[in-house]
Amino acid sequence: MKRKLSKSGQRERALHHILSNSPQETQTAGPAPQLSSDNLALLEGALLMSCVCMCSVCGIAPQNNRIVGGVVAPDNNWPWQASVLSSSNRHFCGGFLVNDVWVLSAAHCFEGQVRVAVGRQRQFGSNPNQVIRNVDQIINHPEYNTDTSDNDIALLRLESAVPVNEISIVPICLAAPDSSIHTGVSTFVTGWVKRLKPPLMEVRVPIVGNRQCNCNYGVGRITDNMICAGEEGKDACQGDSGGPLVTKQGDRWVGIGVVSFGFGCARPDFPGVYARVSRYMSWINENIETNQEPPAGPPAGAQDEEEVSLNGDSASCHLL
Repeated sequence: MKRKLSKSGQRERALHHILSNSPQETQTAGPAPQLSSDNLALLEGALLMSCVCMCSVCGIAPQNNRIVGGVVAPDNNWPWQASVLSSSNRHFCGGFLVNDVWVLSAAHCFEGQVRVAVGRQRQFGSNPNQVIRNVDQIINHPEYNTDTSDNDIALLRLESAVPVNEISIVPICLAAPDSSIHTGVSTFVTGWVKRLKPPLMEVRVPIVGNRQCNCNYGVGRITDNMICAGEEGKDACQGDSGGPLVTKQGDRWVGIGVVSFGFGCARPDFPGVYARVSRYMSWINENIETNQEPPAGPPAGAQDEEEVSLNGDSASCHLL
């Protein structure tokens, strides 16, 4: 599945999978990751904010280990990662869980019926924590542009809730509206290398400013609805469109981007391009609220809404 990128004529733009200088490497990662205080200081605004997440557990990956470029992700490193499956159960795009019923992905992935797997580590072999659900509603952004890839974002409603367990199936926290992130901040992207049929892969990529990204792709190509990340030898490519670009705030991982497009894969001066999640929080919240099935009544004494504070920033979310 490929699309075209228009810049000085038609250019192939590959849908994404994780690349490194040695994509065949299968080493696993080492000790727990720590983003530097300098990186955290560069985060602007309240990144941790979602009215759709399950605030008590979102963004926590208890098994998360240190991330380096292009390595196999240890089990449960990224428990919000979803695999979007065709009707024949073949993986073709990524996604990420935002609560127990909804998955965020890329609009360009969807033309027919799909299913979603969460808790999956391997595309082939045993996945003891895997849960598969049919998708009963696909909501592409109404202003998605197939020519420019602007607004390349979609919501998938699962036919029934998945069992969030705080280990292998955990929703991601989402970036706050109007938050931003500076050039050079470390982020991470995950997915399955389609041609190699590997386990889930992970790679660390730096943010590239939109001004520089526009110079590379052609002025006006990169909109305010996009965010760029990557460097030579480190990128996402075929098979991982719709997957998450994340960064860490405190002890929480925050989804800041949706894998969208690129010129080739891991080429110098052409970072990966992602839909910028913070620009779509109103759309995400509105659609999830509007298209919810009537929820079961909360347990006695439970509150419908929880207010949490993380790193001094408040986030209000509906517990689903």
